[in-house]
Amino acid sequence: MANNENLIPFNKRTVSEQRKIQSAGGRASGEARRRKADFRKTLNVLLTVEIDSEEWKPVLEALGVECTLESALNMAMIKEGLAGNVKAYEAVARYAGQSSRTDTDLEEQAAKIQLMQAHKEKVKTADPESEGLERNSKDPHDVIIPELWDIFDDQDHEHQIVTSGRAGTKSSFAGILGISTIVSDEPAAVVVLRKRHNKLRKTVYKEMIRAIGRLGLSKDDFDIGVSPMEIRHKRTGNVIYFSGSDSIDDTKGIIDEDKPIRLVILDELTEFFDVGEGEEDLTNIEATFVRGNDESFRMLYLYNPPKNPNAPINVWCQKMELRPDTVHKHVDYRDVPISWIGKKLLESAELLKETDFRLYRWVWLGECIGVDDLIYYMFNDNHQREPEANHYKLIGIGVDYGQQNATTYQAAGININKRRIEGLEEFYHSGRDSGKQKSPSDYAEEFIKFTDALYEEYSCSAFYVFVDPSAKGLAEEIKRLAMQTRQYGIVIKDAENDVAVGIQRVQKCLTYQIMSVSGNQENLIREMGTYEYDPKSIESGKEKPLKIDDHCCDAWRYLTMGLWDKIKYFLPAGERDE
Repeated sequence: MANNENLIPFNKRTVSEQRKIQSAGGRASGEARRRKADFRKTLNVLLTVEIDSEEWKPVLEALGVECTLESALNMAMIKEGLAGNVKAYEAVARYAGQSSRTDTDLEEQAAKIQLMQAHKEKVKTADPESEGLERNSKDPHDVIIPELWDIFDDQDHEHQIVTSGRAGTKSSFAGILGISTIVSDEPAAVVVLRKRHNKLRKTVYKEMIRAIGRLGLSKDDFDIGVSPMEIRHKRTGNVIYFSGSDSIDDTKGIIDEDKPIRLVILDELTEFFDVGEGEEDLTNIEATFVRGNDESFRMLYLYNPPKNPNAPINVWCQKMELRPDTVHKHVDYRDVPISWIGKKLLESAELLKETDFRLYRWVWLGECIGVDDLIYYMFNDNHQREPEANHYKLIGIGVDYGQQNATTYQAAGININKRRIEGLEEFYHSGRDSGKQKSPSDYAEEFIKFTDALYEEYSCSAFYVFVDPSAKGLAEEIKRLAMQTRQYGIVIKDAENDVAVGIQRVQKCLTYQIMSVSGNQENLIREMGTYEYDPKSIESGKEKPLKIDDHCCDAWRYLTMGLWDKIKYFLPAGERDE
């Protein structure tokens, strides 16, 4: 027997009924898309399988092409085209990027599309029944990658972990999910957390604002605040709160009790393990916000996996995967349409794939590749060359100081024309090895002699000096003597001593060959070949360099960190940020 309720036209229903029908349709659409995505993924796997064909393998290998099912199909199609099969020829031309359509045909088709879009917008605007709905809004599934549709629609798993390599669109996904949550009619609040509160505004907060535009919504429909950092949807009153984990109590105090927390997003989760209590922090956060939310509550965790499989966050993830209330999805840039990430970023990935495939697997694919004992394993003879410039506008010097241990100055010039930082000279003295100790004033005099020689050699009038933060006395002595010279300027700065970031930046410069070391820097060259991680720290998941014979590497790291804002532009576009 027919249900008379189903015969009521859509435009005669109430707004809430319309939303319910649209929601059901969205879920059905999502399921259909997932089936198509799974089909495409399976087909792509099959096409890349190697085959051992007597007919095709010799031909393909002679052409330097991998003998896969996909290659054999392409060759078979070309063979048919050569035999006079017009349809086969047209298929080859079409998939090679050619087209039989004239420019007039293409222009006509573009005009039709524009006309249809204009008609669609006109209908939306004129429809009086659409009041209360979000006008011109897009289906969220259209602006997130298919691999994340499951997570977006998932209301069953309380804990949802999304990991990726670079450009995996995790943050974009979080923005879409957060904004979609607060524009729904269901009373809802979203809490976005990072370990460091001061990094929220330039990262996930900005992604939430971008998501408004990506969803086809207007910023005028939201109250977007900076102090406090909030995004409130005007029609529903639903809100997104932003907080550092050290400010959770403050955030709790301003949350509207009528808006239950439906979603907690933890961005850059590695920070909670690197500078926090890790799993204990996450347990406390869950206990804080899950209270009173028995239904429709979920926590979204976002991070790029560290290299080390033993890293605490990787161990935590493995434990979470065993729980029935947890789902883990890993994606990478290959899951993202090229038009979304841009050709420049894609070129960066392919360049690293060619120069250092192992590092590419970690940076771009997000794989836990393990940690090499040797830190600068990519350093080789190609990095040892004499400076090519006769003049440098700026020379940087990294200073590592020791009373009994070695004190060293490592100098490098920025060669704009070659787009490279070039090692020039070093000073090195070890009181323990020489049996002769020197005072800070002695080392300051040695430093001025060092810069005098560089000035004479390279006519440089500006020296930026990055001094070991623990060597305040030496820094003051250098400043005192530097005031007496009028030939060139010396700017003294405390070195940035973030070891992990500094090592990563030096590795990037070496990998992309934008850094060289002079033969005059023999102690730096020697240390580059022996600088290692402590094996015990690798086992514990928090790798730290061995503090043995590392003074030149420390000074070189200080120099790289200090000049980073200038030399990072020598790198491919995708490698300039951490």
